[in-house]
Amino acid sequence: MSVRELVVLGTASQVPTRHRNHNGYLLRWDGEGILFDPGEGTQRQMLRAGVAAHDINRICVTHFHGDHSLGLAGVIQRINLDRVPHPVTAHYPLSGEHFFERLRYATAYRETVELGRAPVAGDGAVLATTPAYTLQARRLSHPVESYGYRLVEPDGRRILPELLAEHGIKGPDVGRLQRQGELNGVTLDDVSEVRRGQRFAFVMDTRLCDGVHALAEGCDMLTIESTFLDGDAQLAADHGHLTAGQAATVAREAGVRHLVLTHFSQRYSDPDEFERQARAAGFAGELTVAADLVRIPVPKRTTAA
Repeated sequence: MSVRELVVLGTASQVPTRHRNHNGYLLRWDGEGILFDPGEGTQRQMLRAGVAAHDINRICVTHFHGDHSLGLAGVIQRINLDRVPHPVTAHYPLSGEHFFERLRYATAYRETVELGRAPVAGDGAVLATTPAYTLQARRLSHPVESYGYRLVEPDGRRILPELLAEHGIKGPDVGRLQRQGELNGVTLDDVSEVRRGQRFAFVMDTRLCDGVHALAEGCDMLTIESTFLDGDAQLAADHGHLTAGQAATVAREAGVRHLVLTHFSQRYSDPDEFERQARAAGFAGELTVAADLVRIPVPKRTTAA
């Protein structure tokens, strides 16, 4: 049975708290796992969340600030210690290649796993194309070069039993039609409808910019920073961040189905205020104010709009 869910490992911003670890998020996508922004302490949070090194196929780093990348050293070494049997590919801003190399070889260890590197070299880059998804990157607006990531599943088709019956197709002929695309003058289009592929986006440290909107467009799940509350909007802009209301407005305008707010400044003690401000901004879909170690299912597929 396929599993599509976001496992939240950490939700703090620059300073961790007693209840919030530095960033870390694992997206389970059927048989693959994509680890986003492993901050300091990610390896221990993985243990607490029941996530193994074997679950990781890709590592995506948005930018090289410590709360988004200092956990890389431990995660990479754990992947090698556990002799993960499949290749692991790392994506990160090309301008941060020297930071990646320093973290990868922060201490001595034995390399046992093929660690591929496919850095992001420009806005709109397609980083990977597999039968299950396409992984894209868009440039964000932050004091250091930063990219958000977007995963898009190809559209499929859903067979409709009533249309099969209408055309007199049943039993083994259904499978033949699916394999061949046509049977006795009946095409697959005649008995099915488009099943829209799912879309997921991961947006961390950024001001409002074109990249944020492009990443969020039509997403089933948008995981996005909301470091500040709306009353500190100028502070957010000065430091290259979003507020809860800004993140929710992006989600509302983009037609996001499930909004996950995260990356909270330690200055705020009431997480419910982030939800209140997101709702006040008009977002009416599913909403999660992320907490460490929660698991959030990706909404089930819908038909094409």
